[in-house]
Amino acid sequence: MTNVVGAGSGPPLDVACLGILVADVVVRHVDSVPDEGSLAVVDAIELHGGGCALNTASALVRFGMRASVVGKVGVDAFGDELVRLLDERGIDRSGVVRDPRAATSASVVIVTHAGERTFLHAPGADARLGVHDLDLDRLCRARCLHVAGTGVLEELDGAPLAGVLGDARRRGLVTSLDTAWDPTGRWERVEACLPHVDMACPSLAEARAVSGEDEPARVASWFRRRGPSWVALTMGEAGCYASGPGFEGQVPAPDVDVVDTTGAGDAFAAGLVVGRLSGWSFDRAVRFACAAGAEATTWVGASDGRRMEERHLAVPALP
Repeated sequence: MTNVVGAGSGPPLDVACLGILVADVVVRHVDSVPDEGSLAVVDAIELHGGGCALNTASALVRFGMRASVVGKVGVDAFGDELVRLLDERGIDRSGVVRDPRAATSASVVIVTHAGERTFLHAPGADARLGVHDLDLDRLCRARCLHVAGTGVLEELDGAPLAGVLGDARRRGLVTSLDTAWDPTGRWERVEACLPHVDMACPSLAEARAVSGEDEPARVASWFRRRGPSWVALTMGEAGCYASGPGFEGQVPAPDVDVVDTTGAGDAFAAGLVVGRLSGWSFDRAVRFACAAGAEATTWVGASDGRRMEERHLAVPALP
């Protein structure tokens, strides 16, 4: 038996973020694995809210957007913390389901002194989110449906998710898709969604796995031929490769003092969605997204609830 957290139809929203909700246990700093059976001292071990849906929604709220999260958590301490964070950040959680049969999804995030991170992940409740958990009328109250974390939504990925995206698009929503690394290698499930997607912003590594192509321009072209008119392939500190109306090429990221790269791709996705819903040109939206992603690396964890506005971000000029 599952139950929805929150009630009521509520006011219209800008973006509904459908996807993964994760409790992140962040460990820093670890530059090498300790010897088996030994003990190593680290600088900090902290609990943060994570998962692509929560991270992206948090960034959208910081940009002044009205955002909701649609996903599943367990009836446990990690689930309690994620629900508390959603309330604290002003994110609509009426589409969040609590499942007493599953643990809340969790990750151990190992961060090096350089800010790079490695994940150990327990899929938990995210893998149990299915179409039967979704209220499509509530989901489609928003102007945009952003799918955050396809690849690890075991019951939803593939044809079920393609159906949800198709329904949202028929109802007039802008549709957006961000991927997670699929440990099963069933990348064809992402391809099934692309005919119903307006914007796609996977990492270059994930997009290469989906498309079978290697060179960024060919990867982006592969995606655009299958549906999305806006494609931005995130490339970490190198920025992104963007392909869309009026612009194609690599867009650099601003130079920042990197603390932790966790959640940078989710902040990038939020920036791209803000640009699309604000009516910006594709190139302006991509530059803003790169700046948002870079800014997100300057603190520990995927998000800390601070508000970001365009004037606070260094948006680099295109070459």
